[in-house]
Amino acid sequence: MKSEAAENPLGYEKISTLLKEFAIPSVIAMLVSSLYNIVDQIFIGQGVGYLGNAATNVAYPLTTICLAIALLIGIGSASRFSLYLGSGMKEKAADVVGNGVCMMFLFGILYAVLVELFLDPLLTAFGATADVMPYAVSYTRITAVGMPFLIVTNAVCNLARADGSPKYSMVCMLVGAVLNTILDPIFIFVFHQGVAGAAIATVIGQFFSFLMAVRYLWNFKQVKLERKNFRLSAKECLTTASLGMSNSLNQVAITLVQIVLNNSLTYYGARSVYGMEAPLAACGIVMKTNAILLAVIVGISQGCQPIIGFNYGAGKYERVRRTYRLAICCNLVISAVGFGLFQFCPRQILSLFGSGDALYYEFAVRFMRTYLFMVIVNGVQLISSNFFAAIGKPVKGLVLSMTRQVLFLIPLLVVLPMIFGIDGIMFAGPTADFAAFVVTSLSIMGEMRRIREMETTAAVRPAFQTR
Repeated sequence: MKSEAAENPLGYEKISTLLKEFAIPSVIAMLVSSLYNIVDQIFIGQGVGYLGNAATNVAYPLTTICLAIALLIGIGSASRFSLYLGSGMKEKAADVVGNGVCMMFLFGILYAVLVELFLDPLLTAFGATADVMPYAVSYTRITAVGMPFLIVTNAVCNLARADGSPKYSMVCMLVGAVLNTILDPIFIFVFHQGVAGAAIATVIGQFFSFLMAVRYLWNFKQVKLERKNFRLSAKECLTTASLGMSNSLNQVAITLVQIVLNNSLTYYGARSVYGMEAPLAACGIVMKTNAILLAVIVGISQGCQPIIGFNYGAGKYERVRRTYRLAICCNLVISAVGFGLFQFCPRQILSLFGSGDALYYEFAVRFMRTYLFMVIVNGVQLISSNFFAAIGKPVKGLVLSMTRQVLFLIPLLVVLPMIFGIDGIMFAGPTADFAAFVVTSLSIMGEMRRIREMETTAAVRPAFQTR
């Protein structure tokens, strides 16, 4: 084990250098992934109008579920892969990759089929109004075709990052985003395809990213994949899913929040001066703008995963703690920048996504400032839940990933509007953010004490058993 750790830069290279090497490409890859939806939102807003933006907002939960599946397999496989590499068990690491790839294809195809079969009731549940529904159906019928590509690409990119190829992971995502950005205006403004054109551009981009990701399966650095590695095992699938569960369920929780949020906005919006569609469209823009900030934080978190997992598996606990601390510091700086932009430049940000009347802008500006008021501490929960997954403790990661969305935000979205009307929806965001930050801080302090105790006892065996 020690010789393996000595040969791998993850075990001896300077932490700041490793984090820069792994996190920057990961951040870029996550930003590029977010651009799929942001670019669609901008061009649809300019070419179709706010009903088109409302349609992409209604369809967005299907994308978050898709990403949840990708994280379940990708983060779970990458975490196990890193832990086995740190312990010098390369054959087991290869089996993890092969099993993960089989899961990606199976889950991707099943998900796309289910979306196509149950699209109308799903969009209705997600808050589509009569005016928005035609746009949402047109957009989602097409994007569903690309969902298997999205799942495989994102999952393989996590494995490539854990294998020591963060730049390749970045390029995979970059290829699709560049194509999407080029093709969006062509299909919307030249071919006059509206939301369907944006969807076609997205799927084409996803397909070429998928081709790049599949190509990496023949180019792993740390292991050599053979046909015998590519087999499905129920036990392996469950173990992989357990380590990816916290990240995955965080995405599922985001989906639940989006559903509750959309329905609350249409219900209470109809009882306010803003109407039903304007709050729905404004919320979509605010959430996807915030997704850019979250993409940076998730990129930092994913960049940490191979470093933390390898060193925890190798018993180098001091390096684990230093990696986490540095990630949190980077997150706080970036979140502070995001907070400043959301508080002082909301109208400038919103104007990028098309025009609207005075009431639309009034609501959108207030919603951005209020709902994202505590955004500065959001990243602590994201990084911490992924930290527990990286060290092989999925239950703790799962609990943390559920705190903000399920335990706090959804109940607040139900209760506060009963008291404050549509303003209560805005107040729910910062209240949930602060409560989740407190719970996360207490959990991570306890874990760090335990890791320091392991350092003092000079544990020789790797301690990556699930607890």
